[in-house]
Amino acid sequence: MSNIKLNKNSKGTKAVELHEHVPADWYYESLRVDMFQRFWHKTRFREVIKVSEKAGKVLDIGCADGVFPEVIFDATKADSLIGIDVIKTSVEWAKKHWKKKKKMKFSVGDAQNLKFKANEFDAVYIMEVLEHVEDPLKVLLEIKRVLKRGGYGVFLIPSDNDLFKIVWWLWLHFYPRGWVWRETHIQTFRGNFLPSVCKKAGFKIELNRKFNLGMLHLVKVRKK
Repeated sequence: MSNIKLNKNSKGTKAVELHEHVPADWYYESLRVDMFQRFWHKTRFREVIKVSEKAGKVLDIGCADGVFPEVIFDATKADSLIGIDVIKTSVEWAKKHWKKKKKMKFSVGDAQNLKFKANEFDAVYIMEVLEHVEDPLKVLLEIKRVLKRGGYGVFLIPSDNDLFKIVWWLWLHFYPRGWVWRETHIQTFRGNFLPSVCKKAGFKIELNRKFNLGMLHLVKVRKK
C-alpha cells in the first residue's frame, strides 16, 4: 500500500482530535453562506445522485451534519438511512436538525470498526472520508462485511492531483474558513490507487471516474 502516505504528525492521533476545530454544522452553513463551497458540494451531489440506485437500508459513513445523507436518502428512495460520524457534536446537530425525517438516524461510530451485523445494508456511501482515516483498507473491508451480497458502495475522495493540491493549499492558508481543515487529510490517493484498494478488499468495480477538473475521484463498487 505504498501509495497511501500517513502524515507523520497525525500517526496515532484520533480523528476527533484532528477535527476539533470543524464546526458541527459545517456543510449546512457552507451551503448557506459560501458561494465556493456551494458550487463544490452541489457538484458532488449531482455526480453521486447520477450513480445512486434504489436501496432499502443505507449507511453513510462520515455523515457530518447530515447534509449529504439527506441527498443520499432522497436519491436512493431508502426505507431507512443511518449516518455515522466520529464527531459527536456533528451527530447531535444532525439529530436535532433532521428530526422530522424519521427514516434518517444518526449516531457516533468509527468507520474502522462498524457496529453493525454482516450483510445488513443494501448500499454504503463514504464521501470524502477515506483521506481522514488511518487504515482505508480496513474501512473498505468493514464496508464489504456489512453490505449485502449484490449491494453497492459509492466512494468519493479528492484525487490529490496537482491542481487539487494547489487549491487545497490555498484553501487551508488563505481562505477565511479553510483553516479548520488543516492536518485533517492524513492519507493521499494518487492516480488510480482507490480502485486498486477496492479490488484488494474484494469488490467488483462498476464505475471509476474523475470530475471537477480531475480533483475528485468517484468509484462505485458491488459486493460479489
